[in-house]
Amino acid sequence: MAEKWSPDGWKRKPIQQVPEYPDTAKLASVEDTLRTFPPLVFAGEARRLQASLARVAEGKAFLLQGGDCAESFAEFHANKIRDTFRVMLQMAVVLTFGAACPVVKVGRMAGQFAKPRSAPTETIDGVSLPSYRGDMINGMEFTPDSRIPDPERLVRAYNQSAATLNLLRAFAQGGYADLHKVHQWTLGFLAGSPQGERYQDLANRLDETLAFMEACGLTSETTPQIRETDLFTSHEALILQYEQALTRIDSTTGDWYDCSAHMLWVGDRTRQVDGAHVEFLRGVGNPLGFKAGPTTTPDDCLRLIDALNPSNIPGRMTVIVRMGADQVEAKLPPLIRAVRREGRSVVWACDPMHANTHTAGAYKTRSFDRILAEVRGFFAVHRAEGTHPGGVHFEMTGQNVTECIGGAQAITEARLGECYQTHCDPRLNANQALELAFLIAEMLKAERVEQRRKAAVGA
Repeated sequence: MAEKWSPDGWKRKPIQQVPEYPDTAKLASVEDTLRTFPPLVFAGEARRLQASLARVAEGKAFLLQGGDCAESFAEFHANKIRDTFRVMLQMAVVLTFGAACPVVKVGRMAGQFAKPRSAPTETIDGVSLPSYRGDMINGMEFTPDSRIPDPERLVRAYNQSAATLNLLRAFAQGGYADLHKVHQWTLGFLAGSPQGERYQDLANRLDETLAFMEACGLTSETTPQIRETDLFTSHEALILQYEQALTRIDSTTGDWYDCSAHMLWVGDRTRQVDGAHVEFLRGVGNPLGFKAGPTTTPDDCLRLIDALNPSNIPGRMTVIVRMGADQVEAKLPPLIRAVRREGRSVVWACDPMHANTHTAGAYKTRSFDRILAEVRGFFAVHRAEGTHPGGVHFEMTGQNVTECIGGAQAITEARLGECYQTHCDPRLNANQALELAFLIAEMLKAERVEQRRKAAVGA
């Protein structure tokens, strides 16, 4: 029998990857302030996302999760939010056409301000300082004052998240998400892409579909689903003081929800089943995820699922696989088999970013080809196991950055410095992200054709 849960129960558990605040009285004051602030999201929205993810777990939908590696105070701008939202819409339309099923859109936005680090300190020119852990915690500048964890940054993160959500909701419901507009943006990408001809057939079929729908009277004016969409938010639940302060009892159900985001996940470095992060997340009603890296064993996977989703509620649990291109086809099958054997309901999602990072000169980067290779390996495993490759999880931006090498733009290591803006890890730019969406759409279509073939043979 699991012990009774309380929002502050995590404080009695061992914890990793958290800052040491030198001014604990100031931290307590900030937590008190955050507790008085309105929720950023609502329990009913989180339940709606969970219902959509349940369809993903059943193989009837696909998850697209993406956004910034770490959001920035300095780069906060309406255009940046708009451009990331825009490329996610484009990717979702392309994927919907490939999968012939709904695409659930979840942004790494409005809360992704903190990052776990491989070492507590970094050294430059013989000087060692605490590592930069994200704008929610400390500053990126390599100075002693900047690297001191400051609780006031939690309030600033909340305010920026609230403003971001406000704009996202306006875009999603105000006509910016109209399918016709999204399609025209994508045609612009095809015209300027060296690989555009490869994807023209899909674009032509989408043209025909939209024309057919309009002929049937299904237009933006008559059908809200054409001009509106849902975009949910998510982030890694790393700074538990912040998460606890925004955890509230839902008045309609009496259940606790973390109202900082619709979906929360625990990272590969903080997924200890007896640790503070898992202890906190097990008690909130939000959809949850955990990162499964190459060291994750089948027993680890099952223990985490049972701790976070003991009632086996469909749509609550997403396993975000981040094995690396070279290991996914060997490491993933034992996890899938164990979960299937025990009858657990999960969404399987592929994060092909985090285990495919390398250094090129002064820059951390990722190869488009290796990212694609891990996605292909993920799909191949699920095809062999007869399970549903439920989604993808990308670090990406709508900006024209040069942080990942390769893709149709042929960004080289020599070009990384042209527009390298990330505060932490390298992100796909808009063109690379959309190109990946077209390639994944081809995989989804192939999967759909194979399923139909098997069904016909079985009949």
